[in-house]
Amino acid sequence: MTAGLSFLALLGLGAPIAFAMIATAMILIVDGGNTALLQGFAQQLFAGIESYSLLSLPLFILLGELMGAGGIGRRLLALAQALVWPVRAGLAHVNLLANLMLASILGSTVAQLTVMARLAVPEMERAGYPRDVAATVTAAGGLLAPVVPPSMNLIVYATIAQVPVAEIFVASVIPGLAMAAAFAVVIAWLGWRHALPRVPSQPMGARLRAIVDALPALVVPAIAVGSILGGIATPTEAAAVASVAAILVGRLVYRELSLRDLPGALVRTAATAGAVLYLVAAAQVLAWVLTFGNLPAQAAAWVQDMAGTPLMFLILLNLLLLALGTVLEPIPAIILTAPVLLPIATGVYGIDPLAFGVILCANLALGLLSPPVGAGLFTASLLTGVRAERLSWLLAPFFIAMLAVLAGMSITAALHAGT
Repeated sequence: MTAGLSFLALLGLGAPIAFAMIATAMILIVDGGNTALLQGFAQQLFAGIESYSLLSLPLFILLGELMGAGGIGRRLLALAQALVWPVRAGLAHVNLLANLMLASILGSTVAQLTVMARLAVPEMERAGYPRDVAATVTAAGGLLAPVVPPSMNLIVYATIAQVPVAEIFVASVIPGLAMAAAFAVVIAWLGWRHALPRVPSQPMGARLRAIVDALPALVVPAIAVGSILGGIATPTEAAAVASVAAILVGRLVYRELSLRDLPGALVRTAATAGAVLYLVAAAQVLAWVLTFGNLPAQAAAWVQDMAGTPLMFLILLNLLLLALGTVLEPIPAIILTAPVLLPIATGVYGIDPLAFGVILCANLALGLLSPPVGAGLFTASLLTGVRAERLSWLLAPFFIAMLAVLAGMSITAALHAGT
């Protein structure tokens, strides 16, 4: 109780989440009289990030930086516009399709929002969209990044669950496409309700030029995702090769990436990766202390008393994750919950660990756009100038669509439990 109150108090005072988790772990150790654990505290902190799978995280972040600097993101947006026919809310559908393309490369909601807020929102405003609607569609599209491979969240889960990264990537493809389809339905409804403008009709020649211009840009996602799904390279290798491809395309083909851009991209990558990996290390230490305190066994007993079937377990899981996602970032939440709940899901209810991981990551993605912690929500608000409260209200239809997809995923996983 003391540790929990301390954690909430630190968050309320504005302390970084990683600091709050490390302080809570120390309080738990002292409060439980297990001061001997302090001797191995530093080693456990380092062990939390001592994983080859996590090496792909900074490389995918670097890939996103290189894409933005090299003009690849802008070409993908133009390609999405060329592929969408003149329908109501057409630019919103273009925004969604471009988000889907970027999600298959970046794997980070914040990185994706940064690129799309700069590219899509001004274009939609010029076409007659209200700024808050344009910002809402852009923010909702960022929810695809945690689910569509190569998601950083999926990589972290695979590291914890000891499942192949390539397999969790394959398992997330259909749920990611289902999310995109559900969001397209919401956009169609928004287009009817707000009488949003149709996308300007493009001559076939202009469409073909946009497609041809984007072909070199498509090499990057083809390498990043295709080599992983095809079993040719590990995610770490694929991210490294795709980063080299992004440099070559941006430098030699589009001629928008200069050598002077590389130091800045590397510095921003190091800062972002350092923050993410510090979160991972802090959450891993807290999970270690909680495990030593026998929390997994207690949680297992509580869940088994409450849930008699796999479906009931998944319903309780989704409710728990929705609550956690409002106060914790997805990566630390994954590290805190997966070691506790995965053994219950697989050992007691026979749920496939891949299905469990995709549900876990998809659910916690909602927390990225939920106050009070949602990094994606405040990033979108900062970059677009739309108040976070207004964005939260307008995002409600997308949240409902996401919950419908989660319900379908949970029912499917429950039906296949134990098979």
